[in-house]
Amino acid sequence: MNDVIDGISSKNPIAMWWIFTKFPLKTLESMYKISRANSMEDVQEGASLIHAPGLNIMYGDAKNNVAWWATGKLYRQAAHVNRKFILNGNTGSDDPIEYLDFEQNPMAKNPSWNYVYSANNQPDSIAGMLYPGYYLPEDRAKRIVQLLEKKDNWNSKSTQQMITDVTSPVAIEIVKEFTAILHYGNFSKKEQQAIDILQLWDGSNTIRSVAPTIYNKWVYLYLKNTLSDELGEKTFQQLLNTYVMKRSIAKLISNDSSIWWDDIRTSDHKENRQEILSKSLKETVAFLETQLGGDIKDWNWSHVHTIEHNHVLGEVAALKKYFNVGPFPIDGAREVINNRGYDYGETGIYTVKSGPSTRRIIDFSDIENSVSILPTGQSGNVFSKHYKDQFEMYNKGAFRKMRLNKEEIINHSTKLIFTPTNE
Repeated sequence: MNDVIDGISSKNPIAMWWIFTKFPLKTLESMYKISRANSMEDVQEGASLIHAPGLNIMYGDAKNNVAWWATGKLYRQAAHVNRKFILNGNTGSDDPIEYLDFEQNPMAKNPSWNYVYSANNQPDSIAGMLYPGYYLPEDRAKRIVQLLEKKDNWNSKSTQQMITDVTSPVAIEIVKEFTAILHYGNFSKKEQQAIDILQLWDGSNTIRSVAPTIYNKWVYLYLKNTLSDELGEKTFQQLLNTYVMKRSIAKLISNDSSIWWDDIRTSDHKENRQEILSKSLKETVAFLETQLGGDIKDWNWSHVHTIEHNHVLGEVAALKKYFNVGPFPIDGAREVINNRGYDYGETGIYTVKSGPSTRRIIDFSDIENSVSILPTGQSGNVFSKHYKDQFEMYNKGAFRKMRLNKEEIINHSTKLIFTPTNE
């Protein structure tokens, strides 16, 4: 028998460990209890029954209670354990040493700041520790808090503006970190113009903006020039669009002494942060000149950031225009409230792969005027007028009124009647 399979010795096999399989499954019981809850305490009891997967459960009621619970059976491990690496399962020394009670999970019940939110970000310490996990960067969470703390008279209109917000406060901080250390005189006139645009940027990712085009290409090249020499090109590309890499963008750039700045391929010179970031800016400008032309004012986000809603039959070229909706230039970016998921890569094109599947705003003091929007339309029938009648509103960040009572539904809807035959 071959002792090595895909590089792993058969004498040292790898086993998978998942907490989902370690406890009795009570998800249905949890949903039953939550759906019939009469109080905040009932909902918390239901949430406590979910040992996996990890979920953020948000709560609000007519008595002005608000709450947030992170579900999942959390645990402690020994101080020597690094959960980002393969652990030793032979001795048990790397196994969990304690399972935590649900009360020690991250949560907030009627907090002093009077609101709850989640953007899948790292929660604050609850039980004297930061819980490890596969979290997204702080960008969206930071912007949510930034907007909420500015005012306390929220209504449907202002909430619509918030959930379609495309500004990144973290991107502004990253640009400040970079521009504070560069030597402006070492750049060409075109490169200085690009730096000026970044410095004046308010972090807003609209289709008319030039800064997002420069920023996104520069971030990709900064990561590549910093990490690919150690990781290798293949591994770098595999990790590039993971949550770990996304969370490293801001953290790494603020660490002047990081060992990653040195390019190990240049044995006669040790690179530093300023050199790598400046090199990345020069390469960004050169790339964008080739891609979008010599006039920097034409490097609009609309040229490189687009969305297309694909249908499986749209994979056939002759059917694409009938089934697919788009492509269109679209506002937004990675890690803003109006989140657009796209990959970084060599092309400098950011095709949206994920985003809000629906938007809803429900004011419980005015239910009848709730609003929503879909990316395309209500119907999956390509011949229906409702197949794609919402995409323009969706792209513009607009909403449509929801029909929530029988009379309104009858007055604004069509009726489809199926009549059986006698055959």
